[in-house]
Amino acid sequence: MAEEAILGYLENHEEISDSGEFAAERGIDHAEIVNVIKSLHGFRFVDTQDIKRETWVLTEEGKKYAAEGSPEVQLFLAVPAEGSISKDELQKKLDSGIFKIGCSQAGKNKWVEMGKHISRKVQHVEDKVKDLLLRIQDAKAIDKDDINSLKARKLIVLQTWKGYSVRKGPNYAPKRKKPATDLTRENLQRGDWKELEFKEYNFSAKGPPPECGHLHPLNKVKDRLKDIFRQLNFEEMPTNRYVESSFWNFDALFQPQQHPARDSHDTFFLQVPSTTRQLPEDYVEQVKEVHESGVMDQEGLVCDRGLTLSHLIGILEDFFSRLGMSKLRFKPAYNPYTEPSMEIFRPEMLRPMGFPEDVSVIAWGLSLERPTMILYGIDNIRDLFGHKVDLTLMKRNPLCLIGIR
Repeated sequence: MAEEAILGYLENHEEISDSGEFAAERGIDHAEIVNVIKSLHGFRFVDTQDIKRETWVLTEEGKKYAAEGSPEVQLFLAVPAEGSISKDELQKKLDSGIFKIGCSQAGKNKWVEMGKHISRKVQHVEDKVKDLLLRIQDAKAIDKDDINSLKARKLIVLQTWKGYSVRKGPNYAPKRKKPATDLTRENLQRGDWKELEFKEYNFSAKGPPPECGHLHPLNKVKDRLKDIFRQLNFEEMPTNRYVESSFWNFDALFQPQQHPARDSHDTFFLQVPSTTRQLPEDYVEQVKEVHESGVMDQEGLVCDRGLTLSHLIGILEDFFSRLGMSKLRFKPAYNPYTEPSMEIFRPEMLRPMGFPEDVSVIAWGLSLERPTMILYGIDNIRDLFGHKVDLTLMKRNPLCLIGIR
C-alpha cells in the first residue's frame, strides 16, 4: 500500500516534500513509508533528501499527568473546600509519589496551607501543567519558559524526527516489477522470459558458513613437531598401545613397589584380564634401543647410540630453529620459551640388558603445551584446553602457525 501510494503520487507530482505529512494525510504509519522509501532509493526508483526536526515529546510521567492531571491539582482537589484535613489522612488518599510532588508544588503555588492539617488558600485553580502537556502532545507551540519548566520536571524530552523529501529517480516507474531470481521451465514454455527482469547476481555475497570440525592448536603443533623430528631422521614409535602390563610400565623401569605412580588414583587397573604372564621372546633386544615409557621400552625411537649431549643440544637447537623459536635453555635455568626434559637411566636397569658399565642412556622429551602457547600468543594455559576453553579459538586460528615460515 505504501509503495503504490508513493509511486502513484510521483507519477503526477514532482515531489513529496515531507514524508511525515504524506504519511499522516493517507493514514499510513510513517515507519512503513520510510522503509519503502529506502527500498525504492536502493533501486534508484526515487532520489531522496534527509529531513530532520527536533520536537518535544512527553515522557511516561508526562503522559500520566496529561491524562490524570498534575500532582499539585490532584492534591488540591483532595483537600476539602471548607475546613482542613490531616496530613496523614490526605496521604492515604493519594499515591506516595503524587502526594510528595503535590505538596511541594501546591505549597510553592500558595494554593494550600501546609502543616499537620492542610487547608485551601484559594477555591479555584487551573491545571496549567496538564494544559501545556496536552498542547505538546498535539504538536502545538508553547513558550520557552514553559518548555524549561516542564523539562526541569522531566515531563518532556527532546526527540529528533527524521524523514525524507522524495523525487523521481533515474529508474522511476509507476509500478515496480519484482526482479526474477530464477529462469524456470514455465518461463520458457510461456515465452515470458523475454520480458523478465532478472535480479543482478551479487558476486560479493558470502555463502553460509560451512558446518565442519576444526583442528585444535595442540594437534596442529603436535603434527608440526612430528614432521620436524622426521626431518631430523627420527622414527615414530607406535602409539596405539592403550593397555599395558605393569611390568612394562613399572618393573622394567625399576620403579619401587611403594612408588605413588602405582596407586589406584594415578593408574587405572583392569579387572579382566587382571594379570598377564606373556613376555616377548626378544625382550632384551627390544629394550636395548631407547627407554622412556612402557611403549618405548618395547618399541623405541631409534637413534645413534653414539649420540653425545653436545650432539643432542645441536639437534634441539636445529629443532627449535625450524619451529620458529630461536632461543633454547635447559633446566634448571628458567626458560620463558620451552623446557626440554632429560633423564638418565639407572645402571641396574641397563646392566641386565647387556650394556657395558661405561655406557649411559639418556631419555629426553619436549613439552607440547608451552610451544603451542608461544606460537599462538596464548598467555593462560586454561585458554588452551579445559572446560573454560573458547571454542572459537579453534575456528579462528589458521592452518599455518604463527612464527613458522
